[in-house]
Amino acid sequence: MKSIKLRQIAMDDFPDVHKWSKDATFCKANGWQLNQEDKELFQWWSNCVQNTSDTFLRMGIEYEAKLIGYVDVACIKENSAELGLAIGDSTLWGKGLGSRAALLMIKFASEKLGITMFDAETHEGNVRSRKMLEKIRFKEISRTGKEVYLGEESRLIQYQLTL
Repeated sequence: MKSIKLRQIAMDDFPDVHKWSKDATFCKANGWQLNQEDKELFQWWSNCVQNTSDTFLRMGIEYEAKLIGYVDVACIKENSAELGLAIGDSTLWGKGLGSRAALLMIKFASEKLGITMFDAETHEGNVRSRKMLEKIRFKEISRTGKEVYLGEESRLIQYQLTL
């Protein structure tokens, strides 16, 4: 199995992020504006890289020595946080990389930040994301709210994992 690791994100990663912004499949699935203005995208990435919040941590997902996405823990409070991730290179979707990255972040966050309860949310229509969360032992806890996903309104599903 090829190596995947988490690492700090950097401004040097911007060319990869820029490439994701040109991928219609990725943009549509993640609510990104397709072909976003370079200056606006650069500012967003700069803010991600420079973030020093105590309640949010974003790490890059590296596969075969290339940044392919990112994984977050957000809303960090005491022993809980919300897990989120995005694989920016849509040609790599469905290969188990998201599951592996999520597990790496869960391990890191539990060992380094003391997090023992993780929440996650996805759209009912995002079958890949739902299967990934279930594969890594998240349990569905509710179905509350709606958002647009792939151009259609989709119910939101909330999940939780307690270590």
